[in-house]
Amino acid sequence: MKFKIKKNVLQEKLNDVSKAISSKNIIPILTGIKFELTKERLILTASDNDITIETYIEVDKENLTVDKVGSIVIKGRYILDIVRKMNSEYIDIEVIDGNKILIYNSNSEFNLNGINVKEYPVINLDLTTDPIVISKENFKMLINKTSYAASNDESRIMLTGIDFKINDNILECAATDSYRLAYIKLELDNKYKNIEVVIPNKNLLELMKLVTDSEGNVEIHIFSNKVIFKFDEIIFQSRIISGTAGEYPSISKLISENSNFVVTINKYDFYGMIDRASILNNDRDNNIVTLEINKKDMKITSMSLEIGKVEETYVIDCSEKIKISFNSKFMLDSLKTIDTENVKLFFIDEIRPIILKEENNDNLLQLISPTRTY
Repeated sequence: MKFKIKKNVLQEKLNDVSKAISSKNIIPILTGIKFELTKERLILTASDNDITIETYIEVDKENLTVDKVGSIVIKGRYILDIVRKMNSEYIDIEVIDGNKILIYNSNSEFNLNGINVKEYPVINLDLTTDPIVISKENFKMLINKTSYAASNDESRIMLTGIDFKINDNILECAATDSYRLAYIKLELDNKYKNIEVVIPNKNLLELMKLVTDSEGNVEIHIFSNKVIFKFDEIIFQSRIISGTAGEYPSISKLISENSNFVVTINKYDFYGMIDRASILNNDRDNNIVTLEINKKDMKITSMSLEIGKVEETYVIDCSEKIKISFNSKFMLDSLKTIDTENVKLFFIDEIRPIILKEENNDNLLQLISPTRTY
């Protein structure tokens, strides 16, 4: 294998695939990046068995020229550092004597030990014929508005993922850690067969680092045990959390539960009240504030026996009464996903969840369970 490549092009693609390399991987070969050079393109692949990322660079006079095709696996840590620090516009890479790799320009030369590509695991990245197609903008919006509510507790593995459910042309995404819930519904351009999968949230967050703000679509290819996302020159494969469709907690009853009354309030004013009230909450696990509505007044209070008390008051258009406590961090996280100037708060009673919605939009819903303070 021998080729000359533009440094910044190779560096960008190496940065992309390296997101699939884990420093904790106990399989030595998976700390490497597979280089596969054909007459048409250079294909780079990296995997940690949980996610796999593949990208490519097309052969052309400006970015990549090929002298000899071939393949090799190069330790990811070293090839990344070498390419990043070489101070030339172009880099030459050549495999000699089987698995010896020369990386050089007019000033520098590195000689690395490579790994035979036959030792690299076979990874099937074949695609389906009927992918779900969604714009990159909408895909990023779905993840951004739900991922924060997923659990980090591996003992409840299903809750560490985002639930994707498709019914004809409706895509629903939901995430919950059992204390809060984020839900969003999106109408797709085409109809698809009904399907439901739970994808690890941490994998989707890695995927989000690769999805640019440029125009274009994301193809979602769903299999029985994995899902593949294809966009631009990238293929991203993730495992699916084990379990069968329907095992994710049912949220239909929660989101359809009738409220007793609704309060509409300026999002920024409400956020500021909660943010200021949480100043005294120095315990990350006990960020509790109390919201009390007494006809025309909304009062937010927070108390710490060691520090003191804070109270915020706001005039609202409401004739109801309620007193309910909740985790302030959860409320702030939910408010960050609201894009409208006003937010609608739906109350049932003191022991059932608060529901948040955007003004004039029922497709986005955030739910926060109350906290008992007695």
